[in-house]
Amino acid sequence: MLYDIRLSLHYQYGYPVAGGRHLLRVTPPTLPGIQRVIDSSLTVTPKPGERSDTHDFFRNATTALGFNAPHDSLELVMRARVAVERETAAFDMSPDLDGLAAEIAAIRSLGSRSPHHFRSQTARLPFVPEIAAYAEKSRAPGRSVRATVEDLCRRIYRDFAYDPDATLVDTPIAEAFAGKRGVCQDFAHIMIAACHTLGIPAGYVSGFIRTIPPEGKERLEGADAMHAWVQAWCGREAGWVEFDPTNDMPASDDHIIVALGRDYRDVSPIVGVLQAGGRHSTQQSVDVKPVAEG
Repeated sequence: MLYDIRLSLHYQYGYPVAGGRHLLRVTPPTLPGIQRVIDSSLTVTPKPGERSDTHDFFRNATTALGFNAPHDSLELVMRARVAVERETAAFDMSPDLDGLAAEIAAIRSLGSRSPHHFRSQTARLPFVPEIAAYAEKSRAPGRSVRATVEDLCRRIYRDFAYDPDATLVDTPIAEAFAGKRGVCQDFAHIMIAACHTLGIPAGYVSGFIRTIPPEGKERLEGADAMHAWVQAWCGREAGWVEFDPTNDMPASDDHIIVALGRDYRDVSPIVGVLQAGGRHSTQQSVDVKPVAEG
């Protein structure tokens, strides 16, 4: 599938800010076997005094911005044309959980895609006994790692309600789990934490997903939003496999990756500091538009 993607982030400040430094992760990367970026651009208004485009440890495209002049708004517009070409495995080649543990122990690499980086607790992924008990219900004798993760994905979709008013971006996973409500970020964090308790390396994926309007309705410009799902390491043969617990499905050609990390903190679209007073407002819009190939 070929897509034209447009992401717009707009910040309006109550009073002019006296500067600021920001780190952005909003541009999709080329990932062999998953997606190919044909073209991309990132426009920043007002023009920053400093700009540096590079990659972080997890090979995510990052843009560092520095502002010196006062400004009362900030607008970021990312445009990209991306061809999604996922290679899907015809057979489940993953071991069982005991076999996975042996395979992980044999890996000596500490490169950015090593499963060792995706096994530990983080500030956003603490050990929660209730989540550990929930994960154990997906363990079964002889069940493959992939089948175990698929079961977790299915159960989270079944047991949790999508409710954008139930949580905030910094809501602890224990609270989201107890309420059984939240958004894609919550479901991804809960699933990652559950995988960890079973010994399965898992990480956070941020990106875009194509949404299809109801039959007879036109697609609304700017109606889409950034999405989150999970990557799980299913052994040497299967490698990293992506699962979307919000929609109970493996990642498909409708999923476009922007960044990969251990949790949301590693992939936040924008983080930074600025000198400001008063309140500010934020607007986000996303368009994921299929392009006819020919």
